[in-house]
Amino acid sequence: MGKSVAESAIVLLGGTFDPVHNGHLRVAMELADALPEAQIRLLPCQQPVHKAATGADQHQRVAMLQLAIVGEPQLLIDQQELQRQTPSYTVLTLEAMRQQVGNERSLCWVIGMDSLLSLPRWHRWQELLELANLIVVARPGWEWPSQGEVAEWLHGCAVHDMGAVPLAAHGQVLRLTVPTLDISATYIRNLIRLRRSARFLLPDAVWSYLQQQRLYGAEPM
Repeated sequence: MGKSVAESAIVLLGGTFDPVHNGHLRVAMELADALPEAQIRLLPCQQPVHKAATGADQHQRVAMLQLAIVGEPQLLIDQQELQRQTPSYTVLTLEAMRQQVGNERSLCWVIGMDSLLSLPRWHRWQELLELANLIVVARPGWEWPSQGEVAEWLHGCAVHDMGAVPLAAHGQVLRLTVPTLDISATYIRNLIRLRRSARFLLPDAVWSYLQQQRLYGAEPM
């Protein structure tokens, strides 16, 4: 018997990962626990549309991801956006994925609640659910939008907690509540620039690597 839609799901967790840290990884593990048969793909972007240029180059960011996910076979690295010379528009990535995997396989795009609220600034954002499901990572205390374009868009979409409904190929909005880990790559980079330690905010192997590479102004210990 073939795998179900849920079992064959591809879950895409995008970001600059500049650097990857324990907040990213905790979300990835929560997704892995919620969908134990799915592929959780960490998707580093080439050219962030809404952010400044990265501090580490693409090869260094991939190297840090490789170090971070050692021993977690459900977590994979997808470099398709790095192979593109155009900005990393989500809708274009999902269109490319659909061409690769067909229309029946479940695709899920993971976004934070802050990104959900900023969707009207995204390229062709209203087409996203035609291509994939959205998994919205909500921190305790966040509230769903009650007015504006996003609220109107969501009004026509049932929002479910992860695991509450069978996973479809696309068209669903799913909510995943995760523990608060108040870590950001910006905070880590600022710590390093101030000559302070970022240890325990990211995996030890990643901390050692960025020191060896002198990333963000880090000095070898």
